[in-house]
This record gives sequence, structure tokens and C-alpha cells, in this order.
Amino acid sequence: MSEPAGAVLTISDLRIDIAGTKILRGIDLSLTPGRIQGLAGESGSGKTMTGLAVIGLLPPQAKVSGSIDLAGTDLTRLPRPRMNLVRGRDIGMVFQDPSTSLHPMLSVGTQLTDHVRHHLKLSRAQARERAVAMLARVRIPDPEGALRRFSHQFSGGQRQRVAIAIALACEPKVLIADEPTTALDVTVQAGVLRLLRSLADDMGLAVLLVTHDLGVMSAIADDVAVMRAGVIVEAGPREQVFIAPGHEYTRSLLASMPGATGGVSSLEDVRALAEPADRIGGAP
Repeated sequence: MSEPAGAVLTISDLRIDIAGTKILRGIDLSLTPGRIQGLAGESGSGKTMTGLAVIGLLPPQAKVSGSIDLAGTDLTRLPRPRMNLVRGRDIGMVFQDPSTSLHPMLSVGTQLTDHVRHHLKLSRAQARERAVAMLARVRIPDPEGALRRFSHQFSGGQRQRVAIAIALACEPKVLIADEPTTALDVTVQAGVLRLLRSLADDMGLAVLLVTHDLGVMSAIADDVAVMRAGVIVEAGPREQVFIAPGHEYTRSLLASMPGATGGVSSLEDVRALAEPADRIGGAP
């Protein structure tokens, strides 16, 4: 698969086998600056494993074939020391539960400044200045004071914003967001979603959004790929996938949304079926 024009990261015929079980069976996907690529599917479909493959966090026993091309470099062939330099610098990742992805014994400031000093070789003062700027960018109140606080002193939504700040502190080209709102109260999910959308727009960030929530997908994704049993069964612009799905499995996912008795004819129909219906509204 040749790299699409403008793509910053291209996944070609990616296959993963773990202990004889085929997890991915030939994935083709590309990420473009400023666009959010949604990846949907039921549990066990392989969508999270796709994100972990991109960032190089697969189990040691995983057998990988195909390629993951980042600006001319095949990440599947990088030795671990070089992949450690790419992870966090060129590719960031936000995990599902910020309470486990943030270190409970280190202050937010330490986690942010150690990260940027390691990758960008900044001085302590420069790293602190960047840390404050990133916390302000993700709309953490009193970013100077927030540097001295620990993860348990923030609300769930604020913790996820801190995790996003850490993931983006080195201004990576690509962000992998794996179910970034699932662990959050529904009242704060909308703000995190709008933050991801604005960061993609403002920073020219290429985002892979992994989620089972079609309401979330319809709200912020530019393009959608639907996975089943390790294969992408349908992909395209979100309007096309949601309003005129070409695969029976995509149609079944839409029909399985609570209240989807009459089908969907617009993105608003999909959003209206999300729980709760007004989750995308409200303040940032």
C-alpha cells in the first residue's frame, strides 16, 4: 500500500499473531495531520491492539508483519531503544483510565517536566515553562499551582486533560486516543472530546480515536473505520459510514444503539442515540 498524499502515518497490511491467535489480519489505515480517524468495533475486534502496535507496546511474544510508516520510517522494524525515542516524542498516547496512566507518587509538574527534558533536552526552567503552557492549553485551572499537585487531587476529567498534556508536551505528529472518555463521568466527557477536536485543528495533529461509542465517533471524527475480528470491514468519511453504511456489520452496530428502531438518516440521529443525548453540548 503506497502512502496516501498528506499522510503522516500509514499502516499497511498489518498482521499480529499472539500465541497462535490471529489478532490483526491485514490492517490498512492512514492518519493525516489535522484529522481525526475513528476506529470502531466491538470488544476483541483488534482496535486497541492497532493503537498499541503504532506506539510499540505490544506483548513481547507478538509476531508482527506488514508495516507502520512514520515519515519514511517503518516502526515495526525499529529496535527498542530507537522506538523509545519515537514514543512520546513523535507519537503520544492517551489511555482509557487516567487514574492508572498517571503516576500517583509524582507531582504533575515532575511528570511533565521529566518527559520534555528527556525528549527535547530542555533546561529545567524551559521545561517548567512548557509544562505550564501545556496545562493552560488543555484548560487546567491555575496551571502554575497544578504543577505542584498530584493526580488524586484532580477530578477525573482534569486527570484526563493532564494525561493529554503529557502526551502532547513534545508536540508529536500523531496522537493515539484509546477510549479516552470511557472512564469519565458523562457530564465531563463532552469537554474532553471538544478538547481533542480543537487540538487536532490547532496543532495539525493526526489523531487515531479508538472507541466503541458511535455517538462520540459521529461528534468529532472526520473519518471512520469499522473493525471486526481483526479486519477493517468498512472505512470512509463519517457521513458516508453512518448515513449510508455499505457493510452489514456497520448497519448492525448502528441498529444496536439503544433506541435505534427506525434507522439513522443523519449524524444528528446517531448523536441523539448516545447516552446521554446532550453529551456533546455544554461548556468546554
